[in-house]
Amino acid sequence: MGCCTGRCTLIFLCTLQLLAALERQVFDFLGYQWAPILANFLHIIIVILGLFGTIQYRPRYIVVYAIWTAVWVTWNIFIICFYLEVGGLSKESELLTFNISRHQSWWSENGPGCVRKEAPMAGIKGLDSHSYISVIGCALEYRYIEVMHSSVQILVALVGFVYACYVISVFTEEEDSCNK
Repeated sequence: MGCCTGRCTLIFLCTLQLLAALERQVFDFLGYQWAPILANFLHIIIVILGLFGTIQYRPRYIVVYAIWTAVWVTWNIFIICFYLEVGGLSKESELLTFNISRHQSWWSENGPGCVRKEAPMAGIKGLDSHSYISVIGCALEYRYIEVMHSSVQILVALVGFVYACYVISVFTEEEDSCNK
């Protein structure tokens, strides 16, 4: 196989997915978003499996990766619907934190241009003596940042699915020609 084959492209796409998932994982950890943390972790494992299958010519691993990309697209569509509050979903709910905490997306307080307004709490001294009041001046609302993250994940996953199917067909054709 040459260098610019579907296999090389799939390796590139899996690497790109890993980088995007790791970036997303970091910001989900910062926001204590437990459901996305678990989903990202599973995604990272399966993308590594797909990458391994592509490098080692293991079509079964690539099939697992291809099936997972369909699940991953569905998950990211749910995230988009969640942040855009489609179908009764509310971004203010504690659904993504498993009702463990009141945390939200890290981007809600730390987005581009956001300025946090804090006021001291009465009677409490020390390093953590500020109470969160509001966030103003955000250049882009955090929900749109989350929607963009999910949209990029969907785009890369769909392209990865197409290339995974192509690589699987090439690998199985090569196996069939070797068996004759």
